[in-house]
Amino acid sequence: MPFLGQDWRSPGWSWIKTEDGWKRCESCNPELGRESSQCSLSHDVMLNSEDEEIFNNEECEYASKKRKKDHFRNDTNTQSFYREKWIYVHKESTKERHGYCTLGEAFNRLDFSSAIQDIRRFTYVVKLLQLIAKSQLTSLSGVAQKNYFNILDKIVQKVLCDHQNPRLIKNLLQDLSSTLCTLIRGVGKSVLVGNINIWICRLETVLNWQQQLQNLQMTKVNDGLTLSDLPLHTLSNILHRFSDGWDVVTLGQVTPTLYVLSEDRQLWKKLCQYHFAEKQFCRHLILSEKGHVEWKLMYFTLQKYYPTKEQYGDTLHFCRHCSILFWKDYHLAWLLKDSGHPCTAADPDSCFTPVSPQHFIDLFKF
Repeated sequence: MPFLGQDWRSPGWSWIKTEDGWKRCESCNPELGRESSQCSLSHDVMLNSEDEEIFNNEECEYASKKRKKDHFRNDTNTQSFYREKWIYVHKESTKERHGYCTLGEAFNRLDFSSAIQDIRRFTYVVKLLQLIAKSQLTSLSGVAQKNYFNILDKIVQKVLCDHQNPRLIKNLLQDLSSTLCTLIRGVGKSVLVGNINIWICRLETVLNWQQQLQNLQMTKVNDGLTLSDLPLHTLSNILHRFSDGWDVVTLGQVTPTLYVLSEDRQLWKKLCQYHFAEKQFCRHLILSEKGHVEWKLMYFTLQKYYPTKEQYGDTLHFCRHCSILFWKDYHLAWLLKDSGHPCTAADPDSCFTPVSPQHFIDLFKF
């Protein structure tokens, strides 16, 4: 169950020491601060110490209620994106800090909003959102869930604009809609943060996104060089660069020439050898009538039983020395020798470990 109470690490009130004891000087909330300053001027003279304590308690309760109301307000225009590149992953309590870093806190503070604009990190973020949608959606706090759907909205709008990676987003939305239907209908509102109507609106939004992607029409660009103008060996090299069989099939549907190249047996054999072991081949060997191995059919058959290797242009990194999760900027690392976080190790690069989306989820399982 997610924690719904007020975070004890919040700044709270500001106090000043006087001859009569400690008194609050201002509020952390600007609106409440203006109200409290007006009230304090009119009540300082009238209230004795006992009445002042009652007044402060009532004001604190009002602030707490207002904070909770703002927390659960379903305002899609309000975003709580952070611009941080790293976060300390602590898994135990100390005298200075009680508790541990949660998945929602990491999702809030790491800069995923800017990461989706980077073509190297886009697939990584989409895969992470898909894993969260499958099993970790209810473990996110209310703010993290709002950020989740705000980032997802940015991704959908980006795909509708540039027409890139629509298949990845369709798979993500399909898993998310299935999870939302299960939570709303099967499980009920007992595990959901916020009003049940908010979740119904979110499900309707996801279904609307799916319809928009279903109606997406690719615009043909006639200016400049196209795939049909490239020589055959160049087209073959492009196909051999793909690590996903569905990308090969999709590209083969563009022109008849690409379809012939996408049916190459050696291409599918290399894909099978890249993703799967030889022992797995023997268990699911598929032969044609002439005795040849059907590598393309074997690839999609093996994909049902075994996970394929994940390949990303850029990922989050974890520093074993500092226990910090961070985005690594390779341009700054090369120009300024910046490790991406305040690392105290003598050789920072030897302490870095790439973090897969599943590893990111596992870091916050206690």
